[in-house]
Amino acid sequence: MLAQERRESFTTRALRSGQALILEYDNMTDPTRKSWMRRGVEGAVRSAFMKAYSTVKVNPEKYLDHLRMAYNLPAATYQGMYSVDPGTLDHIAEQTIRAHTRLATVEGAGLGLGGMFTMLPDLGILAAITLRMIQKLSLIYGFPYNTEEEEAELWVAAASAAGVDISRELLEKQFVAKFVPRVIQRIAVSASAEIVEKWTARLIPLVSSAIGAGLNHYFVKVWGERAMGHFRQKHLQMRSQQVNSKVRPPALPAS
Repeated sequence: MLAQERRESFTTRALRSGQALILEYDNMTDPTRKSWMRRGVEGAVRSAFMKAYSTVKVNPEKYLDHLRMAYNLPAATYQGMYSVDPGTLDHIAEQTIRAHTRLATVEGAGLGLGGMFTMLPDLGILAAITLRMIQKLSLIYGFPYNTEEEEAELWVAAASAAGVDISRELLEKQFVAKFVPRVIQRIAVSASAEIVEKWTARLIPLVSSAIGAGLNHYFVKVWGERAMGHFRQKHLQMRSQQVNSKVRPPALPAS
């Protein structure tokens, strides 16, 4: 009898705990709480990308050496990427996305154990992984970022990866020091809505690690595919322009 009462007592406490968890989760999905949470996540995303902007940069020269050795590319400069078969570049880009997706998945699984308490450090690492991936994709398709204009174009691609359209007029009118923070703000606004929608599930204990891994996998994969599409389209346009300039007949001398 005593053992049965203890089992019933344990069951009652477990049920109450589960009900409290469900209530807490429901409260977090309430529109008012969501709005508050979204503002906090938006600020966290903005801070994460601003820090990545100032600290994360793939060295173009060293990465070109890596591409030449790892994939036996004949390109001596990034201009030479326009002589490489596009299918080869696509293969390298896809491998790059997979590698960074795996890295983000492992990182999400580790920090996901902390639930919502480790969301901020997770966002910081996720921003760094994502930016490094976008930089590498830019270089793979022959777009280094040595000048301010090239760096601004890189952040246009980052915005495209986040599903944000940045007008060409904005790019031409802004200096990079002012332009990049504005782009990051747009990215933060767009990304925070999706993060809040999906990451509230990290409140659930035990499964938060698997959820963190899955969400990081989703974000990096989707952003990588969008960025790849952006750079691939620009690359093909540049190839087309180069071909047209070579086949254009010389101008006739003035009579």
